[in-house]
Amino acid sequence: MKQIDIDDELYQYIASNTQSIGESASTILRRLLNLSGEKIQTANVELTQNNQTATTSTATLKSSELPAAETSKKQTPVAHAPVKQKSDNVFNVLNDNVFNVLNKEELAMQKGVVGRFLFILSAFYRTHKTDFSAVLDIKGRDRVYFATSKEALVNSGSSMNPKNITDSEYWVMTNSNTTRKKMMLHEVALCLGYSAEQAEKIRDYL
Repeated sequence: MKQIDIDDELYQYIASNTQSIGESASTILRRLLNLSGEKIQTANVELTQNNQTATTSTATLKSSELPAAETSKKQTPVAHAPVKQKSDNVFNVLNDNVFNVLNKEELAMQKGVVGRFLFILSAFYRTHKTDFSAVLDIKGRDRVYFATSKEALVNSGSSMNPKNITDSEYWVMTNSNTTRKKMMLHEVALCLGYSAEQAEKIRDYL
């Protein structure tokens, strides 16, 4: 391959006559000049216009240099392989994130620590309905913290003060100090797949 000098207008004319992506400048010129031959060779050509020349090579024209109509006509849609979904037990940062559900303004409007505690648990439930049953395994040394009915909590110990987690069938023991409630939120976050750092952030919401 040899280098030729052509002006910008001529180069644009050659590019506008491209018929397929990847077609070389030599092929286009041979077609325009009605030349035949299986081997495509280039000659030293110098075209001067207005005493100004532009230098280019006989390299294959890229699709980005083709007219827009030609490019869109030659492009073929590419089928993508289906993306393998993550396990339901793995925390999906984009889709199943309690931080996307928790509204700090609404949280601040809740009545006291118990109100905020229930509000955060409700956000967990709305985000992780399928896996929320894992909280039933969170227990104290002598107490059950979560149950699927008020009676189950009442029968498990005294002074439980059970409260329903809004819009769910789950109940939680609320007769505990703030430190214990924070610990419970921390454990809930961990069992639902959040990192330790995220669990600490959620705990501090209380």
